[in-house]
Amino acid sequence: MRRALIAAAAAAVLPLGAVGLATVPAAAAPGAAPAVQPGADAASPEMFAAMQRDLDLTADQVRARIAKETAASKTESMLRTSLGSEFGGAWLSPDGATLTVGVTDATQAAAVTAAGAKATVVSRSEAELDRVKATLDRTAGQAPASAVAGWYVDVATNTVVVLARGGDAAAKRFVARSGAEAAAVRVVRTDETPATLYDVRGGDAYYMGGRCSVGFSVTGGFVTAGHCGSVGTATQGYNQVSQGTFRGSSFPGNDYAWVQTNSNWTPQPWVNNYSGGNVTVAGSAEASVGASVCRSGSTTGWRCGTIQAKNSTVNYPQGTVTGLTRTSACAEPGDSGGSWLSGQQAQGVTSGGSGNCSVGGTTYFQPVNEILSVYGLTLRTGSGGNPPPTTPPPGGGTCSGYQNTYTGSLSSGATAVQPNGSYFTAGSGTHRACLDGPTGADFDVYLQRWSGGGWVSVAQGITPGPDETLTYSGSAGYYRYVVHAYSGSGSYSLGITRP
Repeated sequence: MRRALIAAAAAAVLPLGAVGLATVPAAAAPGAAPAVQPGADAASPEMFAAMQRDLDLTADQVRARIAKETAASKTESMLRTSLGSEFGGAWLSPDGATLTVGVTDATQAAAVTAAGAKATVVSRSEAELDRVKATLDRTAGQAPASAVAGWYVDVATNTVVVLARGGDAAAKRFVARSGAEAAAVRVVRTDETPATLYDVRGGDAYYMGGRCSVGFSVTGGFVTAGHCGSVGTATQGYNQVSQGTFRGSSFPGNDYAWVQTNSNWTPQPWVNNYSGGNVTVAGSAEASVGASVCRSGSTTGWRCGTIQAKNSTVNYPQGTVTGLTRTSACAEPGDSGGSWLSGQQAQGVTSGGSGNCSVGGTTYFQPVNEILSVYGLTLRTGSGGNPPPTTPPPGGGTCSGYQNTYTGSLSSGATAVQPNGSYFTAGSGTHRACLDGPTGADFDVYLQRWSGGGWVSVAQGITPGPDETLTYSGSAGYYRYVVHAYSGSGSYSLGITRP
């Protein structure tokens, strides 16, 4: 009985600010994301320095930009869901200050404005642009690599851009033969000559007859570029010790792979910063077009730029790769397969590019969330800006293998909202959580969903003890976790995996 009352109280009272930790979406405009203030660990010192250098920003401007981009990412995700087929794409201004959202129906502009973004009416929805690009993709074999560098959806101009080298005649013939809507395609001349970068490493090096880089650690191994190896290829680590085997690989078409490591290796939620330390990966929230992005590579270290376009097709000499993200960051041989981050959020692994870091260039990465989804992998993450301590979590360390981990401390009767006093957007699927509370205490956990007018508890772990688990299958929406110290005080750890 008392547990049911606690759950009801959490649903009824917490949205009014009794906890004093969470900013709740406005009832009239649930798409309006709360203001986000970056913490000291919003990005590593090396990333801050690289952003200052490459984007010509001060340290304060870097912090402000990361905060704005984090808020923009949430707003874009919310509006993409609420606008549905009328969503025309979203992009940030060059300074990262303004998020513009395209709508195909002018009556939806008010909803965009209410969410804190700038609305513009466009002719084609993002889905329509994707279909135009898919038409080009189906005839990719007819695009000569010598004349067509690739193509991508450019939401800011509401077109699909085809990159042409040495004149545009061959590119126009390719577009005409594809059957794509001519009015939706722009042919743009370029000097780019994208090529895969076999010798690069973003994180630590590994070897497989050549050398590539670890992208991001996942449970049981790591993800990397597909052009680095085929299924069954054995790998050795940076120290030449037997490391693992490629269990999945796709190239061309895609440029992703994953390596299952052996018992000699322990995947950690870190990226080598090549300055004697590590950057902790906190998650994989996708950044918006126009957002800053940084990569780590052994040849050129930390290099930053902005995301120029998503869903790009690149016509490599070895074949066509679709679904890449185009950036203004530079790269050189030795940087392939490496890690891309926006703040502490994993974005992808280096595929290839053109140019260099002396004169500048264009680099493409394979989005990490697609790799995780295709192979059913779980990204290894941590909760802070530094590697987690080696001591076990409170309560004996019963939670492991979750996408994200959050920690805190509560006195008896107190309540905290996670993640970090806020909420998150999730797709449809299964939520999993594990609460590790202090020995001798009685801590509970609730999963709450935004109903449009308030937070409603949809799942709970309320046994009379310090540790709880819960599983919930639900539809897409806005969610948060509430940790409640029913009795006793101390530190806790909350591991969550979202769909």
